[in-house]
Amino acid sequence: MGIIVQKFGGTSVADPNKIHNVANAVIKEKENGNDVVVVVSAMGHTTDYLIKLAKEVTKNPDSREMDMLLSTGEQVSIALLAMAIQSHGYKAISMNGQQVGIITECIHSKARIVDIKTEKLHKYIKEGNIIVVAGFQGVTPDGEITTLGRGGSDTSAVAIAAALNAERCDIYTDVEGVYATDPRIVPNIQKADVISYEEMLELARVGANVLHPRSVETAKQFNVPLRVRSSFKLDNLGTLIIGVENMEIYKPVAGVASDCSQVRILLSNLPDIPGTAAKVFGALAKNNISVDMIIQSLASNGTNSIAFTVNEEDLESAIDILDEVKQEVKAGEILIDKEIAKVSIVGAGMVDRPGIAADMFRSLAENNINIKMISTSEIKISCLVEKSNAKSAIKALCKEFELEAKEIAVVKGDLPDV
Repeated sequence: MGIIVQKFGGTSVADPNKIHNVANAVIKEKENGNDVVVVVSAMGHTTDYLIKLAKEVTKNPDSREMDMLLSTGEQVSIALLAMAIQSHGYKAISMNGQQVGIITECIHSKARIVDIKTEKLHKYIKEGNIIVVAGFQGVTPDGEITTLGRGGSDTSAVAIAAALNAERCDIYTDVEGVYATDPRIVPNIQKADVISYEEMLELARVGANVLHPRSVETAKQFNVPLRVRSSFKLDNLGTLIIGVENMEIYKPVAGVASDCSQVRILLSNLPDIPGTAAKVFGALAKNNISVDMIIQSLASNGTNSIAFTVNEEDLESAIDILDEVKQEVKAGEILIDKEIAKVSIVGAGMVDRPGIAADMFRSLAENNINIKMISTSEIKISCLVEKSNAKSAIKALCKEFELEAKEIAVVKGDLPDV
C-alpha cells in the first residue's frame, strides 16, 4: 500500500475525547495497510486566544514574535495526539515544522512553502511510525520560524503529500464533504461525491470555508487527489477532488458561495493617463495586499474612478497606502463601503453554455437584489450585493440552478476553520 496524509483541524482535536477519536481514525488507516502522516492544527480556538493575548500586551505585535507565539499552538496538539496513538499500542512520533524541514520564504505570518525535506519523514515511516506533523508552520533557510497564514494546515498537508508522492491527502472536517453551498443557509443542499480542482479552487476563493485556495492550488499543481471527510463519520468517503479531465460533468453549476469579509474601495477623480492604475495596484501589491474585483469607469470630466475590493483585514493598511498614492497621482476622495458581500456561482460545466449569467442576474432581480459589481472567469460569475442580501441571494441561486437535495445536511457545530 502507499502513503496517506491526513489533516485534522482545530475543532477535531479540541479536547482529549476528540483527540482519541482522531487517533482511532489514524489507526484505522494504518490498519488498512497504509503508512500514515498526520498534519494537525492547534486545539480548538487556541490560535484566536494567542492572538488576543498578544494584542492585550501590545496593539501592534511584531510579526516575527507573533510567529514564535502562534507556532506553539500546534506543538501542543501534535504531542497529545502522538501520546494518544501510542496509548493504543502503535508507534508514533510528533514533529514540528523545523524538525520535518518545511522550508518557507523569509516572510512572517504569510509565508509560502518552497521546499520540504523528506529524509526524516522517510526514516521514521520505514521504522513503522505514524508521524504527527505540526501544520501551519515552517522555517526559513536561516532558521527563523514562520507561519503560513490562513489555511496553513491544509497547505502543509497537501505539500507534504506532494513531497512524499502520497497516494492521497484526506482533509478531515466537521462536515461530511463539499456541499453546493453552506448547509447552515440551505439545509437541504446537495453534497458532491466528486468535484474538480478547478471548481474547488474557485469555490475556495469566493468564500467556501472548506479548503483554503493555497491547498487546492498545490494539490492541482502536483496532482494530489484530495478527500474532504468527516471526523465523526469515518466510514463516509466524503468528497473526492480530482482533475476536471477525469470527470464527467452534467451540471453547469457545482456550487454557490458568499464572502462577507470583503470591503469595496472607490478611488475617485484619477487622471485618465497611462500608468495611473499601475501605480495604484503596484503600491498595494508591493505591500502584499491582494485585490479582487476591479471596475474602472470614465467620468464626464476626463478623469477615471476605480472601484475594487480587498479583504477587510487589509483595509487599514490599504487606506494608508492609498493616501500616499492619492497625493502622488493627485486623485480625489477615497470612499469605503463595508456593507457588501460577494456572491458567486461556480461550475466547470458553464464553459460554452450560454445563458448562465443571464439566469443568475434574472434570479437575483426577481428577488429584488441589486448588483453593484460583476466579475467573471470561465467557470465563475461573481456579483457584489448588499451584505444584508447575501443569504437571500444564496437561497435564490441554489433554487435557480437546482442544487437542493431531498435530505437535510447535518453539520456538527461550526464549519471548519481553514
